[in-house]
Amino acid sequence: MSRIQHVVLFRWNADVAPEHVDATEAALAGLPAKVPSIRSYRFGRNLGINPGTFDYVVIAEFDDVDGYLAYRDHPDHKAFIATYTADFVTERAAIQIEI
Repeated sequence: MSRIQHVVLFRWNADVAPEHVDATEAALAGLPAKVPSIRSYRFGRNLGINPGTFDYVVIAEFDDVDGYLAYRDHPDHKAFIATYTADFVTERAAIQIEI
């Protein structure tokens, strides 16, 4: 069976401070230790090379759909969303694909 890749793109609110993005990155770095189903976890800021792009990306890999669902519904992941993105993002796009 193929692995699952979950890709999320964010566009931050105009007033989001760089310190909030720093704190978001620190929180993201801690999620793999809290969510056992994560197999690979990468994230980062847009380099700003092209206009009209999103500001931030999170790319996660899981063994299967159940692993992704365990991550999606994990209390620490939900707490991350509530604390770092829900009120700070103007636009979000996400996709899950087989790899």
